[in-house]
Amino acid sequence: MSHALILLLALALDAVIGEPEALWKRLPHPAVLMGRAVGWSDRMMNHGHGRVVTGALVIGALTLLAWGAGSVIAWFGWPVELLAAAVLLAQRSLVNHVRAVADALSLSLEDGRKAVAKIVGRDTEDMDETRVARAAIESAAENFSDAVVAPAFWFLVAGLPGLMAYKMVNTADSMIGYRTPRHEEFGKAAAKLDDLLNWIPARLSALLLFLTRHCPGGWQIVMRDAKLHRSPNSGWPEAAMAVGLGVALSGPRSYHGEMRDEPFVNDNVRHEVGTTEIDDAANSLWRAWAALVGVVALVAIV
Repeated sequence: MSHALILLLALALDAVIGEPEALWKRLPHPAVLMGRAVGWSDRMMNHGHGRVVTGALVIGALTLLAWGAGSVIAWFGWPVELLAAAVLLAQRSLVNHVRAVADALSLSLEDGRKAVAKIVGRDTEDMDETRVARAAIESAAENFSDAVVAPAFWFLVAGLPGLMAYKMVNTADSMIGYRTPRHEEFGKAAAKLDDLLNWIPARLSALLLFLTRHCPGGWQIVMRDAKLHRSPNSGWPEAAMAVGLGVALSGPRSYHGEMRDEPFVNDNVRHEVGTTEIDDAANSLWRAWAALVGVVALVAIV
């Protein structure tokens, strides 16, 4: 069975089932195992001189390990490969987490802060309603690329080994790819490799999000404002989401008690957002997912 057809079925299975909590309470999720491997490497090897080289060797070894594990799993046949791919896609769980912020925010601001803290890394204690909603929408856009489009892309390119390798790099970047005193050097290779692997998927995500919303002349804004983001990739789906919803995203935010004066994306429209816009963002995720399914189906036919 072709990679495209397996991926098509995996996308559908993930959309229907999502992340069964009962299963992952009994078994460690593959992403959790990857995180443990990254954490162990960080504790054992992130010390001494030459940490840039050490970090590069570590991410290289972990990526090869993930590739090998994917190859072994794929050897058992397409049904097992299909299940593994569905587990590593996260469309339904992403939508559920985004909608959970809207539901919590409709109860109280404090509930909204607690809900959004589960999906973003910034400080949430002093957020107002607009900042809570904006953070949820930005997370929706960025994670559509990282958790849905990029895994699908690398599965199409290299099957389950490619998907597993991508997830390992992406997990490492989320844990050690920061410009902090501890990880500036050790996590540099992981961050750069993640940027490279997400370069095409981020732009594909932006196209899917943009084309499934009627926004005449909006693509010029996406191309202009995507470059404002601190990340070479995350700005693309975020700008496309902002244009599609007709709201401003990004802007100042706090990390570890330090306020960063980030520029706004799509700045010339309304800045106030709330639960309605979060729900609209979740709907955009499903529209873009449907477009992705259409593209994969076309590849499968061809």
